Amino acid sequence: MLHELRIYHCAPGKLGEVNKRFATATLALFTKHGIKQVGFWTTLIGPSNLDLYYILEWDSLADREAKWSAFQSDPEWHKEKSETEINGAIVNSFENIMLSPTAYSALK
Repeated sequence: MLHELRIYHCAPGKLGEVNKRFATATLALFTKHGIKQVGFWTTLIGPSNLDLYYILEWDSLADREAKWSAFQSDPEWHKEKSETEINGAIVNSFENIMLSPTAYSALK
């Protein structure tokens, strides 16, 4: 089992729009493509309140490649992304980090 930590550095004032896009469209597309989310977080205390953190769970790197590629090429995703960014980008940059659990991790 692998986990992918994704961090979206949102444009100023756009975190609400990013959250709305996940809640109203992206999560349904994740389900459609078999992408399992572990959770989503925003910063309560920390260096930036413009960031969205979330973790996805994968069976393997091959599982991730197949499902993520299908999601990324889905015309519904392209339509939703275009419509939600009609007034400009809502995410300035992002990071994604593939995590592998340690032997003593409660989450494996």
